[in-house]
Amino acid sequence: MEISKLVDDVQAVGSLRSRQGVVLRPEVSGRVTRLNFRDGERVRRGQLLVQLDDQLPQAQVKQSEAELSIARANHKRNQELLAQNFISQRTVDESAANLDVALAKLALAQATAARLKIVAPFDGIAGIRAVNVGDYLKDGTDMVNVEDIDVVYVDYRLPERFQTQVSKGQKAVVEIDALPGRKFDALIQAVDPLIDANGRSIAVRATIDNRQQVLRPGMFARVTTVFGERERAKVIPEEAIVPQGGRQFVIKVVNGAEKDNQVSKRVEVKVGIRRPGRVEILDGLSEGDTVVTAGHQRLQKDGTVIKVIDTGRPPAAKP
Repeated sequence: MEISKLVDDVQAVGSLRSRQGVVLRPEVSGRVTRLNFRDGERVRRGQLLVQLDDQLPQAQVKQSEAELSIARANHKRNQELLAQNFISQRTVDESAANLDVALAKLALAQATAARLKIVAPFDGIAGIRAVNVGDYLKDGTDMVNVEDIDVVYVDYRLPERFQTQVSKGQKAVVEIDALPGRKFDALIQAVDPLIDANGRSIAVRATIDNRQQVLRPGMFARVTTVFGERERAKVIPEEAIVPQGGRQFVIKVVNGAEKDNQVSKRVEVKVGIRRPGRVEILDGLSEGDTVVTAGHQRLQKDGTVIKVIDTGRPPAAKP
């Protein structure tokens, strides 16, 4: 048996996604009069990207502003006349209502005009535009996508048996087929509480720092989720395990009754992490124990004398 570092992990495949991504579409129909970005360049939140023809809405805004100015002046004048008892309270109430109507009409005109300005909803990178100046667009037409990729998500699924082991804050290592030889550290951000009834799996989302802009949404990813690390794990060769009736045994080499004699002893063990060719032993063996890896059928009875041969030592010279 040997002592070595062992990592408890599981592997899965997934895809990369933007932290935020949206395809910009107009809410109303109109003709494109201005494009205020270049394909693939960085844009800022609130930056005007596409301007639709807003001559008519802007004229309605100015009309509403003029009506508001008149309504405000009339209401102020009526308040002064009421203070001198020249008019009734009813007249002042009517002018106040007219002022509220004028304010509402101005807000409506401004909202209509604002819908013709398509702005970036967040900081990100603009994609390739699908429209040109002069195009007439119907509401809902795709114009351009904006992606925030300073941080990317990797979405993947794990079998339901890992639901008690995976949790927020755990580490993961991501490898990208398109970038061979490189590994990216990820941090699990969320675990879906719902188990997919079709595949009996749980959805997991991890985040990767992508300020170098190396990763792109849509890439295929191989994810290794790390549940824990054991610096001093007890490991034996896989062929030393003897399964029997749902229990796991090994044949340990112990000192016999006679001097310099070594005999076999069957010991039940508790198995932990399995790796190709190696098995972790959680209980049943101690550091320095020797186990049998071949010829178990000849050692069915405890106390069988064993001769240990070091196959790594060169043969002795003949006299």
